Amino acid sequence: MRVMASSVLALESVVLMLVTIPMITLYDVAWTTAVPVCLGLGVVAIATCGLLRSRIGIVSGSLVQVAAVALGFVVPVMFVLGVVFGALWVAAVVLGRQVDAAKAARGE
Repeated sequence: MRVMASSVLALESVVLMLVTIPMITLYDVAWTTAVPVCLGLGVVAIATCGLLRSRIGIVSGSLVQVAAVALGFVVPVMFVLGVVFGALWVAAVVLGRQVDAAKAARGE
């Protein structure tokens, strides 16, 4: 589960960091706001990869998904990207747990 969830968070962190540019240029958000918010969310997503061994990592990753969707109020395309990454996050957690359970049942 950790590998799949980390992959989602790592890719999402790149998208979150890159959304800084349209926030500043297209939507006239002050760079003093856009840079800390977007880069901060990207760093939180990367840091969450290391926390996925515990429950707090799953909660933190879910909060990153909520924040990504919330960015849609500023950059509307983030509604779509946030939902896509949210669906990938849910799939990674649910399917990852099923794979981990199957491996445990086989004794791997």
